[in-house]
Amino acid sequence: MGSVAVQSPTSVPSSDRVEPGSFPLTTAQFPTGGSNSKPVNAHDIASKWVSSFNQNIKSPSLSTLSELFLTESYWRDQLCLTWDFHTLAGPSKILSLLKTNPSRITSLSLDTSSSYRSPQSSSLNNEEVQTVQAFLKVETDVGSGEGFVRLVEAEGVWKVFTLFTFLKQLRGFEEAIGKKRPYGVKHGEHDSQENWADRRKIEEAFEGGEEPTVLIVGAGQSGLTVAARLKMLGIKSLIVDREDRIGDNWRSRYHQLVLHDCVWFDHLPYMPFPEYWPIFTPKDKLGDWFESYVKLLELNAWTKTTVSKAAWDDKSAHWTVDLERVVDGNTQSRVLHPKHIIQATGASGEPNMPNIKGMSTFTGSRLVHSSSFTGALPAHGQNKRAVIVGCCNSAHDIAQAYHKNGYSVTLIQRSTTLVLNADTNLRHMAGLWSDDGPATDDADVVFMSVPNAVVKRMNIDMTVVQAGEDCETLEGLERAGFRLDKGPDGSGLWIKYLQRGGGYYIDVGCSQLIIDGKIKVKSGCEISEITAKGLVFEDGESMEADEIIFATGYLNMRTQCRKIFGDEVADRTRDVWGFDEEGEIRTLWRGSGHPGFWFMGGNLALCRWYSRMLALQIKGVEEGLM
Repeated sequence: MGSVAVQSPTSVPSSDRVEPGSFPLTTAQFPTGGSNSKPVNAHDIASKWVSSFNQNIKSPSLSTLSELFLTESYWRDQLCLTWDFHTLAGPSKILSLLKTNPSRITSLSLDTSSSYRSPQSSSLNNEEVQTVQAFLKVETDVGSGEGFVRLVEAEGVWKVFTLFTFLKQLRGFEEAIGKKRPYGVKHGEHDSQENWADRRKIEEAFEGGEEPTVLIVGAGQSGLTVAARLKMLGIKSLIVDREDRIGDNWRSRYHQLVLHDCVWFDHLPYMPFPEYWPIFTPKDKLGDWFESYVKLLELNAWTKTTVSKAAWDDKSAHWTVDLERVVDGNTQSRVLHPKHIIQATGASGEPNMPNIKGMSTFTGSRLVHSSSFTGALPAHGQNKRAVIVGCCNSAHDIAQAYHKNGYSVTLIQRSTTLVLNADTNLRHMAGLWSDDGPATDDADVVFMSVPNAVVKRMNIDMTVVQAGEDCETLEGLERAGFRLDKGPDGSGLWIKYLQRGGGYYIDVGCSQLIIDGKIKVKSGCEISEITAKGLVFEDGESMEADEIIFATGYLNMRTQCRKIFGDEVADRTRDVWGFDEEGEIRTLWRGSGHPGFWFMGGNLALCRWYSRMLALQIKGVEEGLM
């Protein structure tokens, strides 16, 4: 996901690197407040604040906003204030936006639909700061949404520390679910002889002049989730993917791959994993689930299909897209004219394969990027040597696979790595993501409600605790010469993921192999040359290898855009990933800079959430609301 400079050493530590053009995330400071022992009436406090907000939001001033928000406070908004994402820090920034974009929010109200959602007393900063938290219902000029507020008492007045608002549905264009689900049959006499299967075949073929409004390129979690959201909003879409089957983008990855995130974090919209599903999902099982998801949600998808040409017409606001599709062994050409294209090829671009002197001279059996690594063959007793360049999730998994198959394995660690034990990670996620946690919709709101600057501050404390729990592993790794970091300013895995897209390993067993000396590590030195028999490093050391795998990450998503859609399109888009000035992720799930072109990516949890946000923006465009 992140761009990794393979050959050029950098003076910036791994933990502090950012995507080119992005901004380092600031660290919020917790407010001061009373201990959590003070009894309060959470409902009355939240109700009074909501009433004051509704009275003042239409004609805001710095003084009225300062009565509602702490000096250091954060209003995170997704599509309620504007058709974009914002994190506004403090009353002055809030007022600045509201002056140029008068509030589209017409009212807030408390959500008391369940005991979990009802206002309650809580705390921040290890219970040092008392808060009142409440789920909210949000009404806007175009629809309705939800929200979440954390209030802190300051000089006798309860004010916002964090406020989150997000659009959930457009008025008059609600999702076709629940009470709005389709009837499924037309009773009585009618002329058509078509049944459901006939209609699905016609719908998916887009024949007879039918056109998709949205063309989605990529059938991983990004493409499938946004296609599902669009379908429920009545927007016709077509997914195209170069693979033979839906799910092959996961099935074709290395043999031992299992997701490192837990099942509760990974549910897809409308069709969550069943209760018997394993905590950590094997890649092939996930591929099969994706294939079933397309069938059961009746998504339109063409496999063995590639984009050969795409051109945008500013005047007509349509694309002309040439597709090449293989059907029954024959290549067919189709030209479509969608209004929108979503690049859903993952939150990464092209594989970041280095160009190192002598690579073409290597005579071993394999030298590839990790994206092309399909698995290690048994080599017990053959004295085979594998070298993996890189030290994040894929590198460790591949090293473990080689070790299991009898290879002598060396990891080349060029910069520091954050390591977190999978079970430790699972324990710390359990408050929101577990069998005993809240419903997924509730967990999502709580998770998204924390502005990233505040997440960073919270995670600094959590990372200290996690490092204590993992101390035996971390100390063993350091003794083995493995260099560690704790993320940006010590803020851990999640912020490092958002800031640079990599640089971490969720430990599922490889760390102990390193500690025990069963997998070797060479750290802190760049490769100067590849020879016929192996590698030469800048410190002069030579290392023989039969197989070399470069687990060196991926370039920015725009590189894939340029490859698929050409320079004219890519030059009008903005860089993807990393933080903008306000602390929101750049370009993904929001305007790309090119009209009618969108980027969609992220892990399963991010796709579950942001697929709705992207679909609502497209629906807003199509209905003339934007």
